[in-house]
Amino acid sequence: MSTLSASRSQRLRRRLRPTQWRGRLQRFGARAWRALPFAWGVVAALVALLLYHAITPPPRQLTAADVNTSIANAFASATVPPAFSTRVYQAIRPSFVLIQVQVPGANGGIDRGLGSGVVISDRADILTALHVVADATDIQVTFADGSKSSAVVTGKVPESDIAAIRPTRPPAQVVPAVLGNPDAMQVGDEAFVVGNPLGLYSSMSAGVISGFDRTFTPEGSNQELKGLIQFDAAVNPGNSGGPLLNRNGQVVGIITGLVNPTEQSVFIGIGLAVPIDVAGGAAGLPPY
Repeated sequence: MSTLSASRSQRLRRRLRPTQWRGRLQRFGARAWRALPFAWGVVAALVALLLYHAITPPPRQLTAADVNTSIANAFASATVPPAFSTRVYQAIRPSFVLIQVQVPGANGGIDRGLGSGVVISDRADILTALHVVADATDIQVTFADGSKSSAVVTGKVPESDIAAIRPTRPPAQVVPAVLGNPDAMQVGDEAFVVGNPLGLYSSMSAGVISGFDRTFTPEGSNQELKGLIQFDAAVNPGNSGGPLLNRNGQVVGIITGLVNPTEQSVFIGIGLAVPIDVAGGAAGLPPY
């Protein structure tokens, strides 16, 4: 009996197998049909990619010449910062003044002279060289904005050839110069001078600091000046009293003279200035 049942069970399983396989195939076919659009999309993307690579040429390799050209173009388009001298001039220009004087001349006549100066206070106090205004019967100053005023001497430091003058009619806008520290300067540092050499208004020259603690006796004077700053920026008659500037546009000295072994008052490479911490005493500035 058990043998007969086993035989029937085997025949039944053999009859069921084809039916199970047909069901599985049908389910697989349904899944494949649903996946067909995705497969076509993948195929289309691959075909499009192959066509793109076939039509589009490969990028050209950069050469050394290409790199050099790109660098040159970048440098050409870059904005170059202004030179130190340009910034120095722009900084001191609003504080710079032209000084014109009248002094007694021979036979009762009147002689005229000129020099330079720099505004150093909100009251428009001006520092200049004493020899520019020492014997003046009239002092006229011209400011950077073109306004003019008479001026009077308010302070003197004869041992340093420094004077302070004050205009009777200050300009509408007073722009004091920024004072620097001459003790922070070294030989070889940049030096800039703004003045009116030979009457050439508001001229600038540049050089370097050449030395410190120089001694000088001006022509026609018995007063020995000491502790002076030596520089080689060009100065000529008319520069006296003007500012000596550092690279930041700060006043570090007041021009007092030039050294020349000849009898001509022309520049040969040695200019001298009174340190600003000494010169400021003529205007009542505290030492620093």
